[in-house]
Amino acid sequence: MRKQKPASDSFVIMTELVLPNDTNTLNNLMGGRMMHLMDIAAAIAAQKHSNRIVVTASVDNVSFRDAIRLGNVVTLQAQVTRAFSSSMEVHIDVWAEDIPSGTKMKTNEAFFTFVAVDQSGRPIDVPEVLPETPEEIKLYEGALRRRQLRLVLAGRMKPTEAQELRALFELSEK
Repeated sequence: MRKQKPASDSFVIMTELVLPNDTNTLNNLMGGRMMHLMDIAAAIAAQKHSNRIVVTASVDNVSFRDAIRLGNVVTLQAQVTRAFSSSMEVHIDVWAEDIPSGTKMKTNEAFFTFVAVDQSGRPIDVPEVLPETPEEIKLYEGALRRRQLRLVLAGRMKPTEAQELRALFELSEK
Protein backbone atom coordinates (compact mmCIF):
# COMPACT_ATOMS: atom_id res chain seq x y z
CA MET A 1 0.00 0.00 0.00
CA ARG A 2 1.26 3.47 -0.92
CA LYS A 3 1.73 6.14 1.69
CA GLN A 4 -1.21 8.55 2.16
CA LYS A 5 -1.09 12.32 2.49
CA PRO A 6 -4.01 14.60 3.42
CA ALA A 7 -5.37 16.57 0.47
CA SER A 8 -4.95 19.75 2.51
CA ASP A 9 -1.15 19.28 2.53
CA SER A 10 -1.15 20.23 -1.16
CA PHE A 11 -3.27 23.39 -0.80
CA VAL A 12 -1.81 26.44 -2.59
CA ILE A 13 -2.90 30.06 -2.71
CA MET A 14 -1.27 32.26 -5.34
CA THR A 15 -2.04 35.95 -5.82
CA GLU A 16 -1.23 38.18 -8.81
CA LEU A 17 -1.99 41.78 -9.76
CA VAL A 18 -3.24 42.24 -13.35
CA LEU A 19 -0.86 44.69 -15.01
CA PRO A 20 -1.07 46.32 -18.47
CA ASN A 21 1.33 43.79 -20.03
CA ASP A 22 -1.06 40.95 -19.00
CA THR A 23 -4.11 42.40 -20.79
CA ASN A 24 -5.65 42.46 -24.24
CA THR A 25 -6.87 45.59 -26.06
CA LEU A 26 -10.05 45.58 -23.94
CA ASN A 27 -7.95 45.77 -20.74
CA ASN A 28 -8.98 42.23 -19.75
CA LEU A 29 -6.54 39.56 -18.59
CA MET A 30 -5.50 37.44 -21.59
CA GLY A 31 -6.74 33.84 -21.48
CA GLY A 32 -3.28 32.44 -22.17
CA ARG A 33 -1.87 34.39 -19.24
CA MET A 34 -4.66 33.03 -17.01
CA MET A 35 -3.88 29.45 -18.08
CA HIS A 36 -0.18 30.09 -17.39
CA LEU A 37 -1.00 31.19 -13.83
CA MET A 38 -3.33 28.21 -13.35
CA ASP A 39 -0.64 25.80 -14.56
CA ILE A 40 1.88 27.23 -12.08
CA ALA A 41 -0.49 27.06 -9.09
CA ALA A 42 -1.58 23.52 -9.98
CA ALA A 43 2.02 22.37 -10.50
CA ILE A 44 2.99 23.68 -7.07
CA ALA A 45 0.09 21.76 -5.49
CA ALA A 46 1.14 18.56 -7.31
CA GLN A 47 4.76 19.04 -6.23
CA LYS A 48 3.70 19.56 -2.61
CA HIS A 49 1.73 16.31 -2.71
CA SER A 50 4.34 14.20 -4.48
CA ASN A 51 7.60 15.84 -3.39
CA ARG A 52 8.70 15.25 -6.98
CA ILE A 53 9.23 17.03 -10.28
CA VAL A 54 5.87 17.14 -12.08
CA VAL A 55 4.80 17.67 -15.67
CA THR A 56 1.41 18.76 -16.98
CA ALA A 57 -0.40 15.83 -18.58
CA SER A 58 -3.80 17.38 -19.35
CA VAL A 59 -6.08 20.32 -18.75
CA ASP A 60 -9.83 19.86 -18.66
CA ASN A 61 -12.22 22.46 -19.98
CA VAL A 62 -11.40 25.97 -18.79
CA SER A 63 -14.35 28.33 -19.03
CA PHE A 64 -13.91 32.08 -18.79
CA ARG A 65 -17.06 33.13 -16.91
CA ASP A 66 -16.29 36.79 -16.30
CA ALA A 67 -13.58 39.12 -17.52
CA ILE A 68 -10.72 39.86 -15.16
CA ARG A 69 -9.89 43.53 -15.52
CA LEU A 70 -6.70 45.55 -15.45
CA GLY A 71 -5.88 46.33 -11.83
CA ASN A 72 -7.82 43.35 -10.40
CA VAL A 73 -6.14 41.05 -7.92
CA VAL A 74 -6.31 37.43 -9.07
CA THR A 75 -6.29 34.70 -6.42
CA LEU A 76 -5.79 31.09 -7.47
CA GLN A 77 -6.49 28.21 -5.09
CA ALA A 78 -5.24 24.76 -6.06
CA GLN A 79 -5.30 21.38 -4.33
CA VAL A 80 -4.71 17.77 -5.32
CA THR A 81 -8.04 15.92 -5.34
CA ARG A 82 -6.84 12.37 -6.03
CA ALA A 83 -3.67 10.52 -6.94
CA PHE A 84 -3.42 7.42 -9.07
CA SER A 85 -0.11 5.58 -9.51
CA SER A 86 2.02 8.45 -10.85
CA SER A 87 -0.66 10.97 -11.85
CA MET A 88 -2.51 13.52 -9.75
CA GLU A 89 -5.68 15.47 -10.45
CA VAL A 90 -5.56 19.07 -9.23
CA HIS A 91 -8.62 21.30 -8.83
CA ILE A 92 -8.16 25.06 -9.30
CA ASP A 93 -10.51 27.92 -8.43
CA VAL A 94 -9.78 31.46 -9.64
CA TRP A 95 -11.14 34.62 -8.04
CA ALA A 96 -10.90 38.21 -9.27
CA GLU A 97 -11.09 41.06 -6.79
CA ASP A 98 -11.57 44.74 -7.44
CA ILE A 99 -10.19 46.10 -4.20
CA PRO A 100 -11.38 49.73 -4.59
CA SER A 101 -14.99 48.64 -5.18
CA GLY A 102 -14.84 45.79 -2.66
CA THR A 103 -16.13 43.21 -5.17
CA LYS A 104 -14.87 39.65 -5.56
CA MET A 105 -16.09 37.01 -8.01
CA LYS A 106 -15.19 33.49 -9.03
CA THR A 107 -14.08 33.64 -12.66
CA ASN A 108 -12.56 30.26 -13.50
CA GLU A 109 -12.44 26.65 -12.37
CA ALA A 110 -10.60 23.70 -13.89
CA PHE A 111 -8.99 20.33 -13.33
CA PHE A 112 -5.38 19.78 -14.34
CA THR A 113 -3.58 16.42 -14.37
CA PHE A 114 0.11 16.14 -13.53
CA VAL A 115 2.50 13.21 -13.62
CA ALA A 116 5.35 12.91 -11.14
CA VAL A 117 8.65 12.00 -12.79
CA ASP A 118 12.12 11.01 -11.65
CA GLN A 119 15.34 12.79 -12.71
CA SER A 120 15.27 10.88 -16.02
CA GLY A 121 11.70 11.95 -16.79
CA ARG A 122 10.15 8.54 -16.10
CA PRO A 123 6.84 8.38 -14.18
CA ILE A 124 7.22 7.59 -10.49
CA ASP A 125 4.70 6.54 -7.85
CA VAL A 126 3.08 9.19 -5.67
CA PRO A 127 1.29 8.97 -2.31
CA GLU A 128 -2.46 8.39 -2.23
CA VAL A 129 -4.71 11.32 -1.29
CA LEU A 130 -6.54 11.23 2.01
CA PRO A 131 -9.66 13.43 1.67
CA GLU A 132 -10.92 14.82 4.99
CA THR A 133 -13.58 17.49 4.43
CA PRO A 134 -16.95 16.95 2.69
CA GLU A 135 -15.72 19.00 -0.32
CA GLU A 136 -12.47 17.01 -0.54
CA ILE A 137 -14.43 13.74 -0.38
CA LYS A 138 -16.81 14.91 -3.13
CA LEU A 139 -13.90 15.89 -5.42
CA TYR A 140 -12.05 12.65 -4.60
CA GLU A 141 -15.08 10.49 -5.42
CA GLY A 142 -15.64 12.19 -8.79
CA ALA A 143 -11.98 12.01 -9.82
CA LEU A 144 -12.09 8.46 -11.20
CA ARG A 145 -15.00 9.36 -13.54
CA ARG A 146 -13.16 12.48 -14.71
CA ARG A 147 -9.97 10.46 -15.24
CA GLN A 148 -11.75 7.81 -17.29
CA LEU A 149 -13.43 10.49 -19.40
CA ARG A 150 -10.04 12.15 -20.05
CA LEU A 151 -8.54 8.80 -21.09
CA VAL A 152 -11.46 7.96 -23.39
CA LEU A 153 -11.33 11.41 -25.04
CA ALA A 154 -7.55 11.07 -25.51
CA GLY A 155 -8.01 7.64 -27.13
CA ARG A 156 -6.02 5.93 -24.35
CA MET A 157 -9.01 3.95 -23.03
CA LYS A 158 -11.86 2.26 -24.85
CA PRO A 159 -15.29 3.56 -23.83
CA THR A 160 -16.29 -0.02 -22.95
CA GLU A 161 -13.43 -0.16 -20.41
CA ALA A 162 -14.54 2.98 -18.57
CA GLN A 163 -16.50 1.26 -15.81
CA GLU A 164 -17.24 4.47 -13.90
CA LEU A 165 -18.65 6.14 -17.01
CA ARG A 166 -20.69 3.09 -17.96
CA ALA A 167 -22.25 3.05 -14.51
CA LEU A 168 -23.08 6.74 -14.91
CA PHE A 169 -24.85 6.17 -18.24
CA GLU A 170 -26.66 3.07 -16.95
CA LEU A 171 -28.11 5.18 -14.12
CA SER A 172 -29.35 7.80 -16.56
CA GLU A 173 -31.11 5.20 -18.73
CA LYS A 174 -33.26 3.89 -15.89
